[in-house]
Amino acid sequence: MSEETKEEVVLEGKMAEFVDWVETISVLELSQLVKALENRLGVTAAAPAAVAVAAPAGDDEGGAAAAQTEFEVVLTAAGGSKIQVIKELRSITGLGLKEAKELVDGAPSSVKAGVSKEEADSMKEKLEGVGASIELK
Repeated sequence: MSEETKEEVVLEGKMAEFVDWVETISVLELSQLVKALENRLGVTAAAPAAVAVAAPAGDDEGGAAAAQTEFEVVLTAAGGSKIQVIKELRSITGLGLKEAKELVDGAPSSVKAGVSKEEADSMKEKLEGVGASIELK
Protein backbone atom coordinates (compact mmCIF):
# COMPACT_ATOMS: atom_id res chain seq x y z
CA MET A 1 0.00 0.00 0.00
CA SER A 2 1.07 3.60 0.23
CA GLU A 3 2.60 5.62 3.02
CA GLU A 4 -0.24 8.16 2.96
CA THR A 5 -2.24 8.84 6.10
CA LYS A 6 -5.31 6.63 6.12
CA GLU A 7 -8.57 7.49 7.81
CA GLU A 8 -9.66 4.77 10.23
CA VAL A 9 -13.21 3.53 9.64
CA VAL A 10 -14.95 2.16 12.73
CA LEU A 11 -17.30 -0.74 12.10
CA GLU A 12 -19.58 -2.36 14.64
CA GLY A 13 -21.75 -5.45 14.86
CA LYS A 14 -22.35 -7.48 11.72
CA MET A 15 -20.18 -5.18 9.59
CA ALA A 16 -17.16 -5.77 11.84
CA GLU A 17 -17.83 -9.52 11.85
CA PHE A 18 -18.05 -9.51 8.04
CA VAL A 19 -14.74 -7.66 7.68
CA ASP A 20 -13.11 -10.09 10.14
CA TRP A 21 -14.46 -13.01 8.09
CA VAL A 22 -13.21 -11.52 4.80
CA GLU A 23 -9.72 -11.23 6.31
CA THR A 24 -9.68 -15.01 6.94
CA ILE A 25 -10.66 -16.24 3.46
CA SER A 26 -8.25 -16.97 0.61
CA VAL A 27 -7.63 -14.58 -2.28
CA LEU A 28 -9.43 -16.95 -4.63
CA GLU A 29 -12.49 -17.08 -2.35
CA LEU A 30 -12.43 -13.28 -2.11
CA SER A 31 -12.30 -13.05 -5.91
CA GLN A 32 -15.30 -15.37 -6.19
CA LEU A 33 -17.17 -13.30 -3.59
CA VAL A 34 -16.50 -10.10 -5.55
CA LYS A 35 -17.73 -11.71 -8.78
CA ALA A 36 -20.89 -12.98 -7.07
CA LEU A 37 -21.60 -9.53 -5.60
CA GLU A 38 -20.98 -7.89 -8.97
CA ASN A 39 -23.46 -10.26 -10.63
CA ARG A 40 -26.08 -10.03 -7.90
CA LEU A 41 -25.93 -6.25 -7.49
CA GLY A 42 -25.34 -5.41 -11.15
CA VAL A 43 -22.17 -3.41 -10.45
CA THR A 44 -18.52 -3.78 -11.36
CA ALA A 45 -15.40 -3.31 -9.27
CA ALA A 46 -13.19 -3.29 -12.38
CA ALA A 47 -14.09 0.16 -13.76
CA PRO A 48 -11.05 2.00 -12.29
CA ALA A 49 -8.72 -0.73 -13.58
CA ALA A 50 -10.11 -0.34 -17.10
CA VAL A 51 -9.13 3.32 -17.07
CA ALA A 52 -5.59 2.46 -15.95
CA VAL A 53 -5.26 -0.17 -18.67
CA ALA A 54 -6.64 2.16 -21.34
CA ALA A 55 -4.01 4.84 -20.71
CA PRO A 56 -1.03 2.92 -22.20
CA ALA A 57 -3.00 2.34 -25.43
CA GLY A 58 -2.37 5.97 -26.42
CA ASP A 59 1.26 5.17 -27.19
CA ASP A 60 1.74 8.15 -29.55
CA GLU A 61 4.15 10.03 -27.30
CA GLY A 62 5.89 6.97 -25.90
CA GLY A 63 5.70 8.32 -22.33
CA ALA A 64 2.36 6.73 -21.46
CA ALA A 65 3.74 3.20 -21.10
CA ALA A 66 6.65 4.41 -18.99
CA ALA A 67 4.21 6.11 -16.60
CA GLN A 68 2.63 2.80 -15.58
CA THR A 69 3.94 1.80 -12.16
CA GLU A 70 1.61 -1.05 -11.20
CA PHE A 71 1.07 -4.18 -13.23
CA GLU A 72 -1.22 -7.20 -13.17
CA VAL A 73 0.21 -10.65 -13.86
CA VAL A 74 -2.36 -12.75 -15.75
CA LEU A 75 -2.05 -16.50 -16.33
CA THR A 76 -3.44 -17.05 -19.85
CA ALA A 77 -2.65 -20.79 -20.11
CA ALA A 78 -0.95 -23.44 -18.00
CA GLY A 79 0.79 -25.15 -20.91
CA GLY A 80 1.80 -28.78 -20.82
CA SER A 81 3.25 -28.96 -17.30
CA LYS A 82 0.24 -27.98 -15.22
CA ILE A 83 1.63 -29.47 -11.99
CA GLN A 84 4.85 -27.45 -12.28
CA VAL A 85 2.81 -24.29 -12.89
CA ILE A 86 0.71 -25.01 -9.78
CA LYS A 87 3.87 -25.53 -7.70
CA GLU A 88 5.39 -22.26 -8.96
CA LEU A 89 2.13 -20.37 -8.34
CA ARG A 90 2.07 -21.64 -4.76
CA SER A 91 5.66 -20.52 -4.32
CA ILE A 92 5.00 -17.03 -5.72
CA THR A 93 1.60 -16.29 -4.19
CA GLY A 94 1.48 -18.36 -1.02
CA LEU A 95 -1.81 -19.93 -2.14
CA GLY A 96 -2.85 -23.36 -0.97
CA LEU A 97 -2.87 -26.32 -3.33
CA LYS A 98 -6.62 -26.12 -4.00
CA GLU A 99 -6.58 -22.37 -4.67
CA ALA A 100 -3.55 -22.61 -6.98
CA LYS A 101 -5.15 -25.49 -8.91
CA GLU A 102 -8.41 -23.54 -9.28
CA LEU A 103 -6.47 -20.52 -10.51
CA VAL A 104 -4.70 -22.65 -13.15
CA ASP A 105 -7.93 -24.43 -14.16
CA GLY A 106 -9.72 -21.08 -14.45
CA ALA A 107 -7.16 -19.54 -16.84
CA PRO A 108 -7.12 -16.82 -17.97
CA SER A 109 -6.98 -15.52 -14.41
CA SER A 110 -5.17 -12.85 -12.45
CA VAL A 111 -2.21 -14.15 -10.46
CA LYS A 112 -1.35 -10.88 -8.74
CA ALA A 113 -2.31 -7.25 -9.31
CA GLY A 114 -0.73 -3.96 -8.29
CA VAL A 115 2.86 -5.20 -8.43
CA SER A 116 5.95 -3.32 -9.58
CA LYS A 117 7.42 -3.84 -13.05
CA GLU A 118 10.39 -5.74 -11.58
CA GLU A 119 8.18 -8.06 -9.52
CA ALA A 120 5.83 -8.64 -12.47
CA ASP A 121 8.76 -9.47 -14.78
CA SER A 122 10.20 -11.83 -12.17
CA MET A 123 6.87 -13.67 -11.81
CA LYS A 124 6.46 -13.85 -15.58
CA GLU A 125 9.96 -15.28 -16.00
CA LYS A 126 9.43 -17.92 -13.29
CA LEU A 127 6.02 -19.01 -14.57
CA GLU A 128 7.08 -19.07 -18.22
CA GLY A 129 10.10 -21.10 -17.11
CA VAL A 130 7.75 -23.93 -16.12
CA GLY A 131 5.65 -23.69 -19.28
CA ALA A 132 2.88 -21.20 -18.42
CA SER A 133 1.70 -18.44 -20.74
CA ILE A 134 1.71 -15.08 -18.92
CA GLU A 135 0.51 -11.63 -19.88
CA LEU A 136 1.35 -8.39 -18.07
CA LYS A 137 -1.31 -5.71 -18.00
